[in-house]
Amino acid sequence: MPQEVLRFGVLAIRRPPVTRWGAGELRPTALLMPEPETPANTLLMTEDGVETWYLGGRDLILWSGDTGHHRDNLQSGRPSIWVALRGADPARTQLVCLTADPYEGEGLASDLDLIVAAVPMPQAVQAMIEDFVATHHVEMPFKKRRRLPNDPNALITRAPRVLHPEDSWQARKGKGPDL
Repeated sequence: MPQEVLRFGVLAIRRPPVTRWGAGELRPTALLMPEPETPANTLLMTEDGVETWYLGGRDLILWSGDTGHHRDNLQSGRPSIWVALRGADPARTQLVCLTADPYEGEGLASDLDLIVAAVPMPQAVQAMIEDFVATHHVEMPFKKRRRLPNDPNALITRAPRVLHPEDSWQARKGKGPDL
């Protein structure tokens, strides 16, 4: 199955907590291509309590079997790359996944241990994905399954019994309780 691997760096913003009991919010905000030489989990700047962090690099793999999903993403009003992070502390946050498949991004968002955000897709990346889709997409025609007609005169097929006939409830109905 043909694939293409793109490497990105991920920037995130950590906002301070709104109340003294709350935790700060960590949210991925941008992709960097090419990936910078900066070490992962590096604080880049702080302004008015808002911190900008470089979280590290991760591969985005485009699979030829997912070109329909990538095409749906490109045709949406806002093409995005979904970034999944594990951990709320930016000094120890782990990049789990990058995907351009909106359905995979939705699936990742259902995991309560992950922070998942859709980051705007850069124009250069959008052009690369469009080329990948144009090269590898194969339209699969919809084929409705036809049900077989039901024959009322046919013998009813049943699943084989798991219990032997003598082990059934009806066979033991006449016996007294085992004490």
